[in-house]
Amino acid sequence: MNTKHKTTEEYQGFEQGPIRPPSEAYSLLVRVTRNCPWNHCTFCPVYKNSRFSIRPKDHVVKDIDSVYKSVEIIQNTAHEKGKVPLTKLKRKAGIGENLDPRAFNAALNWVSGGMRSVFIQDANSLIIKPSDFVEILTHLKMRFPWVERITSYARSHTIARISDDNLKAIRNAGLNRIHIGLESGSDKVLKMTKKGVTKATHIKAGLKVKKAGMELSEYVMPGLGGKAYSKENALETADALNRINPDFIRLRTLAIPNSVALYDDYETGRFEKCTDLMMAEEVLFFIESLNGITSVLKSDHILNLFQNLEGKFPDDKEVMLDIVRRFLAMTPERQCVYQVGRRFGFFSRLGDMENPRRLGRAERACREFGITPENVDEVIDELMKRFI
Repeated sequence: MNTKHKTTEEYQGFEQGPIRPPSEAYSLLVRVTRNCPWNHCTFCPVYKNSRFSIRPKDHVVKDIDSVYKSVEIIQNTAHEKGKVPLTKLKRKAGIGENLDPRAFNAALNWVSGGMRSVFIQDANSLIIKPSDFVEILTHLKMRFPWVERITSYARSHTIARISDDNLKAIRNAGLNRIHIGLESGSDKVLKMTKKGVTKATHIKAGLKVKKAGMELSEYVMPGLGGKAYSKENALETADALNRINPDFIRLRTLAIPNSVALYDDYETGRFEKCTDLMMAEEVLFFIESLNGITSVLKSDHILNLFQNLEGKFPDDKEVMLDIVRRFLAMTPERQCVYQVGRRFGFFSRLGDMENPRRLGRAERACREFGITPENVDEVIDELMKRFI
């Protein structure tokens, strides 16, 4: 007689996923799901060959409790002895406390960052049951009532299917910001890159998040349409965002590492990648097309050509446009030096070219590596792959 036993996943200790937004650099990372339930986007190198799963709710609670216990020990030790060397603190924490070292390290990093924010991982945490999410958030707030911000990634496709009441309950339990990878508002680009969502669904999801009272951060990917759809990518994406009016618009310039599906199309010529100059023109057209919104634009990623391209609409729109126009007005030689200086880390903004020391380093790099206006984009492509 064969009997089937229901298998239960055993708790393997504290977990953290592989990525988080740059704006969550000082957040405690709490892993609710593993990997991505969609995982078909042709431009994304993360989570490939990894199976999606939802962690048991009690495992997440145990993770939170482990961090709570570690935070208590760190704070009590520091209070008793003042500044304590890291090695001594770790040694003290390990004596008779039976602490998970991964939870302790996460707590240590969080304490050093001020313990003001928490990021829920991985790629689409809102796919779990709303009631489970509410319980996890409630426990998190019970353990750390001082936390000001709790955020998560989510797919538009998932949010569009959650009822307004459930979204509101999740908001009331503590989730107050959602990061969505909009990437593009063009249905042609979304289909081409297998994003698994339409422009209409992006808009619906964004409006639902706003209605629930959460902050909304939408990610946009200049260059994702390639040369064929560059202008459409800018125009349609701006149109979607004009209808949503998110709190934040974050730029993430397209890079194509060898490991992604889009690389095959790039190698065979089916996808023609925009040059830096073309992407700057696309960003210019994109910003020009953003109207009637009060969003904050952020360029907080190393892949972006203009790190200081930041401001609030409508007041700072012309200032941001001026940054891009100044680059486009440069000679090809000056553009080349700026591109190299930016990607080598010598520049973060156009104004850095006025610094003789920084300018000299960028010019030397161009000479030493034989970088010219004719080959600069090829060199930049290789550099950007290393940042993915």
